[in-house]
Amino acid sequence: MTGFSIGRRAFCAGLAGTMLARPAWGATDRLVAQKASVQLAPDGYPATPVWSYGGTIPGATIRMRQGDRLQRQLVNELDVPTSVHWHGIRIDNAMDGVAGLTQEAVRPGGTFDYDFTLPDAGTYWYHAHTNSMEQVARGLSGALIVEEADAPDVDRDEVLMLGDWLLDPDTGGFVEPFNHPMMMSHGGRTGNLVGVNGRYDFALTAKRHERLRLRLINSANARIFVLRLQGMRGWTVALDGMPLDGPEEVSDEIVLAPAQRADLIVDITADEGAPAGLLMWMDDDSWEALAEVKVSGQSATTPRPAPTALPPNPRTALPDLSEARSLDMVMEGGAMAGMESAMFEGERLGFRALIEKGQFWALAGQAGRTETPFADLALGEVLRIRLENRTAFPHGMHLHGMHFREVRADGSFGPLRDTILSVPDEPLEIAFTADNPGKWLFHCHMLAHAASGMTTWINVT
Repeated sequence: MTGFSIGRRAFCAGLAGTMLARPAWGATDRLVAQKASVQLAPDGYPATPVWSYGGTIPGATIRMRQGDRLQRQLVNELDVPTSVHWHGIRIDNAMDGVAGLTQEAVRPGGTFDYDFTLPDAGTYWYHAHTNSMEQVARGLSGALIVEEADAPDVDRDEVLMLGDWLLDPDTGGFVEPFNHPMMMSHGGRTGNLVGVNGRYDFALTAKRHERLRLRLINSANARIFVLRLQGMRGWTVALDGMPLDGPEEVSDEIVLAPAQRADLIVDITADEGAPAGLLMWMDDDSWEALAEVKVSGQSATTPRPAPTALPPNPRTALPDLSEARSLDMVMEGGAMAGMESAMFEGERLGFRALIEKGQFWALAGQAGRTETPFADLALGEVLRIRLENRTAFPHGMHLHGMHFREVRADGSFGPLRDTILSVPDEPLEIAFTADNPGKWLFHCHMLAHAASGMTTWINVT
């Protein structure tokens, strides 16, 4: 990628609930997947033809209250099939949006009615789940915010969807093909333009001692964001939508794998005119501003005390490991590591034959989703999965429909997550109670990896 010099941000690093009568869908209840043109790159560069919800990148933020009933009719005005996954929400399986597993893809000109209650407060998002590697990269995603009945004491609540786009600087269009073998077999599709809420120059204004809730969402296809706070004191209060037992002060980097979220409460400590915001680690080991906070004025003379914990969500008890079933999931494949063979469509194939079929990765010896699940669980059963990453790349593993906890080496549990980052040669273990019936996808959220082998599913009956 040459000729795309855009300053400091450009770089080439590459039911639950009962179904009622169908509502009369109004304009605000329709989620329209459509083509649009958006100025992603700076002025002077061509606009980018995108696929979007409602014509914007990202799609409109859906903000509701815990316990509300969400009703949206997907209207497909694209010329390809699509569907919507409500990422992180523990909902009825029929509403999960996975084409080929929980619903049929919505064909061009078609509609699908999503209708479910929102059991958990927190920061979530929605995105395409039909050929998601391409459709999410083209822009089909947006934030879903479920507010607590007892919200924290903050001055403002801000949603920051972090993303990147791989653009041709001459045309403004997305670089194609999306399934380029280099992207499929390496770290995934990484953009040359990084931004927040569809802006490469995103900035907020705030006053000294003002308190903000920042809802960070990594909507990128493959990029792992490593962030620092500048001119702010912060506490992490929730991860992947689930509140922590207590606020944890941010003293080091914040790492967000694709699809992960973090809720921060931050106090502006910078003086007026001093630099503040979110810094992002760059490949040359430098730090650059990803989201600026322009400090002007003062909201108080002294800082506030540390925030208190968010109210807990339901069904968050620790899993009972005494009678848990244990399974191993070895990750194999990709460039610089490869694999001898794996099962694909009922046949064992060598690595070269798998590559010829566009399959670069395997989970537990299987490339791609099969008709039989990786695990068949009874409702209420506890499962432990030992993840062993034998590849040369990190993988953000995402479980649909349920949250899990890391089981640490000392036997303690990590916080509830729906996506966890697995790095090479560092085995980790997760555990969860199968408390939501249905067919639930488990896959790498480096979406090129999922499209080329790293996808399986778990059945809960």
